[in-house]
Amino acid sequence: MPTEALTSELYTSSASAKGGRAGHVHSADGVIDLDLGKPGSQANPKANPETLFAAGYAACFQGALANRAATQDIDTSDSTVSADVTLGTTETGVAIAVTLTVEIPGVEKAKAEELVELAHAFCPYSKATRGNVDVKLVVV
Repeated sequence: MPTEALTSELYTSSASAKGGRAGHVHSADGVIDLDLGKPGSQANPKANPETLFAAGYAACFQGALANRAATQDIDTSDSTVSADVTLGTTETGVAIAVTLTVEIPGVEKAKAEELVELAHAFCPYSKATRGNVDVKLVVV
């Protein structure tokens, strides 16, 4: 699938990393400034790239869900999107997989599933991962 070129810029964010997975990340605006640690470390738990990706994807998907629901006059302000990002191995190396679990209180399951599919088609993170990352959608 060819990439879709931007026709206008809405926002640009910048962040830098030094030292890889055991290093440090910071955003140009100073909002993020933290040390990283090995995924799953119980002795010294710290954020890792998978944690940061999960937070970003959940927030982005939530925004896409609200946007698509609003086109149908449905309020999803009480909804929750959780992203589980799994680091694992494949036949060709290391990869990630994502499970997005969505709960939309007060919306029938069939309608919620429809909204989640619409959000998945609209969400910039979903577009960026499509064809590259296994993304599973779960509506509860």
